[in-house]
Amino acid sequence: MSALLDLHAVSVSIGQAALLDGISLQVQRGQILGLVGESGSGKSLTAMAAMGLLPLIGGRVTQGAVRFDGQDMAAMTDAQRRKLRGGRIGFVTQNPMTALDPVQRIGEQVDVVSRLHLGLTRAQARARTLDLLTQLRIPDASAVAEAWPHQLSGGMKQRIVIAMALAGDPDLIIADEPTTALDVTVQAQIIQILGALVREKGTALLLITHDMGVVAQVCDRVAVLYAGRLAEEGPVAPIFAAPAHPYTAALIGCIPQPGMAKGSLTGIPGAVPSPMAFPPGCRFHPRCPRASDICRTTQPPILARDQGRVACHHPEAPL
Repeated sequence: MSALLDLHAVSVSIGQAALLDGISLQVQRGQILGLVGESGSGKSLTAMAAMGLLPLIGGRVTQGAVRFDGQDMAAMTDAQRRKLRGGRIGFVTQNPMTALDPVQRIGEQVDVVSRLHLGLTRAQARARTLDLLTQLRIPDASAVAEAWPHQLSGGMKQRIVIAMALAGDPDLIIADEPTTALDVTVQAQIIQILGALVREKGTALLLITHDMGVVAQVCDRVAVLYAGRLAEEGPVAPIFAAPAHPYTAALIGCIPQPGMAKGSLTGIPGAVPSPMAFPPGCRFHPRCPRASDICRTTQPPILARDQGRVACHHPEAPL
């Protein structure tokens, strides 16, 4: 079965900076793929490439291809891409505080998506909006639809952004850190809602996050990015049980666990390198405790591993 979203060896540049290098990812229908890594790893840029939004930030795909449901995004016209975005591809933005128009009521902002992409009348669109708000566990949906954005909490605004992403009846949802700046309780509710919607509707979800705990909770597969390259990808359970890449292991080691001994929570020394100063060889080698001479000079090949892939000269788990 072909993937709904297929990124094949995608490289992306902005100006003279090469930011993504040969990223290959697939998202199947009814599947949740978690895309993880520290800030600067290339997660949001991957999402923009998947949606054909790179020209907005002066970016371009320099190599590879992005296909949605078998269609090459680069071969589409601007009108075809606009029809996909908001329709078959829903997008949940990183910051709900700035995603909503402050001078439009909530209902109007959700209504317009289904009117534009599904061809509904005003009355039909409003009925769909109220149904979506109810599905998202928003109490008194009619009152919320008449509210202004400034009258809602951060968690409620995030639910509205999700409703907008769902209003066009998408086949794929791309959620870019959808719980950023929300408290822990609201984060859990949002993640639970997204997971339930995917399971019930068979929608595909690309969930971008820096939180490995969220990935363990809801994702089927996980792809780990580091400095614009794929470090590891595969089913969640095997990777969490025995991560092959030292970076993946370090990220998992940063997850707090119940009953942990004081001082046992680990960190990752150093920082993701600047795109203007990527090191040669494996880009993680300056921070890696397992680095050897080959890591400093030669980019590691991507190897098959336990229904997944890893790019490492010295994987920590058997291949």
